[in-house]
Amino acid sequence: MEKSKIRKPAVAGQFYPSSAQDLKNEIGKLIDKKAAKSDVIACMLPHAGYAYSGKVAADTVSSMNIKDKVILIGPNHTGYGATFSIMAEGIWQTPLGEIKIDNGLTRQILSRCKYLEDDNRAHLYEHSLEVELPFLQYFKDDFEIVPIVVLSGELVILKAIGRDIANVINESDAKSSTIIVASTDMTHYEPQDEAVQKDKEAIQAILELDEEKLTQKVQSLSISMCGWAPTVVMLAAAKLLGAQKAKLIKYQTSGDVTGDKHSVVGYAGIIIY
Repeated sequence: MEKSKIRKPAVAGQFYPSSAQDLKNEIGKLIDKKAAKSDVIACMLPHAGYAYSGKVAADTVSSMNIKDKVILIGPNHTGYGATFSIMAEGIWQTPLGEIKIDNGLTRQILSRCKYLEDDNRAHLYEHSLEVELPFLQYFKDDFEIVPIVVLSGELVILKAIGRDIANVINESDAKSSTIIVASTDMTHYEPQDEAVQKDKEAIQAILELDEEKLTQKVQSLSISMCGWAPTVVMLAAAKLLGAQKAKLIKYQTSGDVTGDKHSVVGYAGIIIY
């Protein structure tokens, strides 16, 4: 496979260990070994360094059955690439091994959705999808992915992308084998009490499966939730795939880990079924 189609880890050794054994050991300490597993349609996971948000992500993934196809939707922090970028083919590498892109599903989504573009540049250095992969690989080593990153917050477009993704999944009869993962952290760099209060408002909208309410809350309360737009896409798709309920698995802030409550980042893990 040509070099440009292999996406190498961008934040291994920074956000999580670069050694496979060290990474397995760290995730093994974080997961909930007693968690009851559910078949879920979608979920929301944080994407900070494992020292900060790893427990939230691990507990959430521990409660899910990982499916054969994983559509990953995250925010574009780097600004590179197209506004709505999908990497349509290739392989993603992590210390735990290689993950193939489901190029059949990506091509179907590209042909259906006029907003998404096949663009590798947006993915090369973006961490929001990469940090989720080792948690998924810990529990399942043979899934394929559809990587999407978003750089815009236009509600109408976000809902349209969600609708198009859901229609492709429904028409390809892949609903039972596909899960959608929205990658986001919550409030950034505010005092603990303020962050928790703002995040409660956003989380409640997500638990109500209401992407329009989420958008309104983010805008009216100035919630610095970096992946609210990917979460809107996920919610719009999940409801068309039959989602009826959502459950908060865990919420915490960086202050709960470090003890510094003056300027925290919030993290939430939610499953949708």
